[in-house]
Amino acid sequence: MEKSILFYLLLAVPLATSFLAFGIKSRRVVEAVHFAGISIEAFLSLQMVQYVIREERLFALGDMLYADSLVAILLLIIGVVGFLNGFYSIGHMRYDISRGEIDEKEISSYYGFYHILLFTMVLCALSNNIAIMWVALEATTLGSAFLVGFYKHKASAEAAWKYVLICSVGLAFALYGTILTYSNAFAMVQDAHKAMLWTELIKMAPRLDQQVMKLAFVFILIGFGTKVGLVPMHTWLPDTYSESPSPVSALLSGVLMKCALFAIIKYYTIALQAIGKEFLETLLLIFGLVSVGVSAFFILVQKDIKRKLAYSSVEHVGIIATGLGVGGTFGVLGALLHAINHSVTKSLLFCTAGNVIVKYGTRDSQRIRGIFKVAPVTAFLWTAGLLALVGSPPFNIFISEVVTVIAGIEAGHFWAMILFLVLLVVVFVAFFVLISETVIGSPPEDLPKGDVNWLTLLPIGILFVFMAALGLHLPSTLSQLLQRAVTIVLGGTI
Repeated sequence: MEKSILFYLLLAVPLATSFLAFGIKSRRVVEAVHFAGISIEAFLSLQMVQYVIREERLFALGDMLYADSLVAILLLIIGVVGFLNGFYSIGHMRYDISRGEIDEKEISSYYGFYHILLFTMVLCALSNNIAIMWVALEATTLGSAFLVGFYKHKASAEAAWKYVLICSVGLAFALYGTILTYSNAFAMVQDAHKAMLWTELIKMAPRLDQQVMKLAFVFILIGFGTKVGLVPMHTWLPDTYSESPSPVSALLSGVLMKCALFAIIKYYTIALQAIGKEFLETLLLIFGLVSVGVSAFFILVQKDIKRKLAYSSVEHVGIIATGLGVGGTFGVLGALLHAINHSVTKSLLFCTAGNVIVKYGTRDSQRIRGIFKVAPVTAFLWTAGLLALVGSPPFNIFISEVVTVIAGIEAGHFWAMILFLVLLVVVFVAFFVLISETVIGSPPEDLPKGDVNWLTLLPIGILFVFMAALGLHLPSTLSQLLQRAVTIVLGGTI
């Protein structure tokens, strides 16, 4: 396949699938179109990863579209995790229709907006132009807002409006950072096209004005940090994740969050060469530890299982920011690896939470008891996912957290890492209590026994395999991508 065509197909497939989905009235037909769309997109993403492994960097559309190892990691998350969340959506939406939660006629809108969101996320990943990347991230807010409020309850509608309002204000700050970066570069090269291209900004980064880039990065961190969910810009996130359909919560936390995170990493790469590491690392370490600390205690007191998982997303964004704040090869490696691990684990948990909610009809952990007795497969996946989420070996998150802590100690942040570990213990206690409350005990007497259907269990099972496998062995392809991505972030040759 021609490499430039692959760029266009990655964008065209979800866009075309969304248009088709909106126009189809039959549930079975739209499900088939949706499944075909996510399958093709996953295949194309893996194909792009293979091309990047062989050639290291690819361009298209006059250098406006670009792929390297850093981009390939994000595409891998979008393609694979987006496919599995989309697969889970089929079974979950059927349950919602059977319970009268939604009308069968509305299902076309759900799949249509799902693929619009995929399109905007892929555009964000592939954009070499920093202005288009900002536009794509803004578009993800508008596309996903319809999915957040899909149930049309008062609470979900309020969550959708809160999401749009806060994220749009946050992204306005990111726009200021984008404009400052562009004007700084344009003053140097007098070429509007080059001043917008990330690959060109990397080359000229050491010559950019330090004070302007400091201010630009602060705006970027506040702006895109709002979309990511860093404290104190996180206030929209618990409502949005808890009120969304479970596969949408999984997509927002597992995939969309990483798009904004990788945008921060791209600017971090430029700023690292322009102003040095001390300012950036201090800023990120503060935001990271505060995010972990605040979310840890909110997790401890929440009774709504989806809100617990939502605050956990804030915690894990804090862990990633802490890795970047620690800096150096192992700090950046820990951050990138944790982004992958969190995508897999949190998608598994939000989807499994969807099964639990379908079974018990509630999100209140105090009313959920004895999952193991009524749905043993769901109970196993729920327990494994929660243990993985708190960094228990031999699961994947344990590895990235250990790498982050080692990097922090080697960088001289001993007391910061002690605080970091204490906060992780608080989170461990909170989720261990959740496991003991929900999995063990006697279920309600009138609750029928048996797991939900294979359409919801199979994609979660695949996510479990990925979660366990990444804790035991890192595939050579992924290892190579991570090594190259770390080199790019730290200013190595692109």
